[in-house]
Amino acid sequence: MDQLLHVFVKVAEKKNFTRAAEELHMTQPAVSQHVQTLERLMGTKLLERNNKYVKLNKAGEIVYHHAKEILGLYTRMNHLIDDLMNRASGALSIGASYTYGEYILPHIMAELHKQYPLIKPAITIGNSNEIVEMVSNHQLDVGIIEMDIEMKDVYIEPFAEDQMFIIASANHPYAKKEKVSIDDLRSETWIVRETGSGTRKATDKLFSKYNFFPHDIMEFGSTQLIKEAVEAGLGITFLSQWTVKKELSFGTLKLINIDGQPFFRQFSFITQKTPFYTKAMEVFLDILRKHRTSANSLAKQ
Repeated sequence: MDQLLHVFVKVAEKKNFTRAAEELHMTQPAVSQHVQTLERLMGTKLLERNNKYVKLNKAGEIVYHHAKEILGLYTRMNHLIDDLMNRASGALSIGASYTYGEYILPHIMAELHKQYPLIKPAITIGNSNEIVEMVSNHQLDVGIIEMDIEMKDVYIEPFAEDQMFIIASANHPYAKKEKVSIDDLRSETWIVRETGSGTRKATDKLFSKYNFFPHDIMEFGSTQLIKEAVEAGLGITFLSQWTVKKELSFGTLKLINIDGQPFFRQFSFITQKTPFYTKAMEVFLDILRKHRTSANSLAKQ
């Protein structure tokens, strides 16, 4: 059954029997036969076919959703059995939000590879909501996010504290003042991340805390793009210490000093709720926890 599901998932994702057959290293008739066998077992058609593509019908969408979960659980079961006889090794799928994934995770991965070279990680970067959904759907072994969530089907553990600051270009008038009132920033153009990101949620909390709603907001889907725009003088922003470390040291970006700064939030990891982790997962989580102190402070520059 697992092979039937694997072939079906590949056809659904490629939307084409030929492309699926090429990736699976099978013949097209063999792929078609696997799908037809699965349809007979399900008692219904799962795909709508024409000369150019195939697509899932309603029944196919249900089977595809659960097939992804089943295949993920099957792979994980095999890894757990392998771990009974072997040292930490094998595949480990890791998801991370943009801030942690792009600015901190590379250092964690370097240490993981140095200590456990047989672990083969695959990294997915997305906003926090996307990472949560992928862990919940068994598409990732572990996710690292930068926002609070309440979900019953995943385990959540805060493991590090992050500091966040209001950031402006080096030439911004407020960057040269010792102290600025938050009300002074009401008329500024604020450049923020998209809804669903942990940074956007932290920004919204900042606005809510001060009962503060800027007149002009621009929404960008990339932290790097936000930094470039702020550096160019387009507006100000609210970002993690880790995302602006280099720019602060080079002097191209500056902190705007307001009362109550820095602001704090938590980095958390999420996994499936289970009493069993692969050895690869266990050692990765141990490394994360050991790095909690290194992610907790950045001296003002």
